[in-house]
Amino acid sequence: MTFINSLKEDDGKIILKKNNPPSAELIISNEKSILVCFLDTETTGVNKLNDQIIELAFKVVEFEESSGKIISIKFEYESFNQPDNAIKEQITTLTGINDEMVKNKKIDWSQVDSLLKDVDFIIAHNASFDRAFVDKHSLISPKKIWACSIKDIDWFSKGFSNQKQELLCYWHGFYCEAHRAMNDVDALIQLMIHPYYDKNRPILELIKNAKKIICKILVTNFPYDEQKKDMIKSQGYKWNTKEKIWYKEIFQKELEFEKNYLSETVYDGQFRGSYEEINPNEKYKS
Repeated sequence: MTFINSLKEDDGKIILKKNNPPSAELIISNEKSILVCFLDTETTGVNKLNDQIIELAFKVVEFEESSGKIISIKFEYESFNQPDNAIKEQITTLTGINDEMVKNKKIDWSQVDSLLKDVDFIIAHNASFDRAFVDKHSLISPKKIWACSIKDIDWFSKGFSNQKQELLCYWHGFYCEAHRAMNDVDALIQLMIHPYYDKNRPILELIKNAKKIICKILVTNFPYDEQKKDMIKSQGYKWNTKEKIWYKEIFQKELEFEKNYLSETVYDGQFRGSYEEINPNEKYKS
């Protein structure tokens, strides 16, 4: 977190600036460009099967591929969505969104799809969460490559001990009204292009990793043990409620490490799990 230390005043205080919406950085570019959609959802809860979207926002940004600089903000979309049931009090406390705000509001998925059809990537912070909700309604989203600004960027190597977006914003010297969809979108874009990184912008690392094949490692033949379950959960493994199995999505280069970890932690010395390769457009699907 070298950057935040540079913000210290003489009295030791750190002044955080309020984040502003992104804007074009280049007047013109003759180099190859890419279209990237930054997307965020607010939902009635974290259950991907039963909960619903209450707010959707995204911006489609044209980047110069070589530098990661913004050429233009092509499109943006923002909408509330009335769920089938009343919004829980804790969700209103978290997001500020209440039943009155979403009353009679619906996301226009045909318009969403028309704006997404030409994008090269869809980016979200914790993409597997947002994708699960968007894929249920969009005809275009399931066909697109999704990238995750948690998993596809190595924040730890940059000196950050936590990948939570709100904390990353603070550590990069700015703040926003978190847990409102468009504010989170703007904050994510700012993290991707932050001037601290100069020529090594996070957006370039993310795009590079988004194109890579990943492996889904499955903890099959798992002789259930509460302590072992807690250990693999702390290692980032997630529970698939439909298939009743623990799994983790990793880059190919990490496969041998994870196999060795499971061999020692779960399988008493010999790996008895399985894994499958996932093509880029299948990544982060539930």
